[in-house]
Amino acid sequence: MKLSHTAAIAAPAERVWAVVMDLPVAARCVPGVTAVNAASADSFTASLPVQIGPVHLMLEGVIRVTARDDAARRGSLRAEAKDARLGGTVRATVGLSVREVAGGCELRVESDVQIAGRIGEFGQPVIQRKADQLLAGFAACLGRSAGSVAT
Repeated sequence: MKLSHTAAIAAPAERVWAVVMDLPVAARCVPGVTAVNAASADSFTASLPVQIGPVHLMLEGVIRVTARDDAARRGSLRAEAKDARLGGTVRATVGLSVREVAGGCELRVESDVQIAGRIGEFGQPVIQRKADQLLAGFAACLGRSAGSVAT
């Protein structure tokens, strides 16, 4: 499933990029993330409780930075997570870019997501709505966090 999101953020592109690529800091902006721990310089373990309708999931997995171009403010991530209780997995390749626009910047997130097991039974529209909610919260938090990042 391909997901595409764009969010306007009222903060300088350089600062937003710095927050986005500092995964432990950026993770604090993802609603619900409970833990992010460095496994190596570009790899992190993370936990994200997610509620989709009446179902509660606990996604636990690894996020890796697979490409990074600070000059162009583009990068990509690979995430793999599973929910042990329901027995499903989520794998995603995520492309990120930040560009300057009038009044701040624009964050673009392009994801190719594969969902296996019972999690996939929720269907694309339900998963799309949940992804939209998470990105809206993430973008709002990025705007606040980027204002406090030192240049």
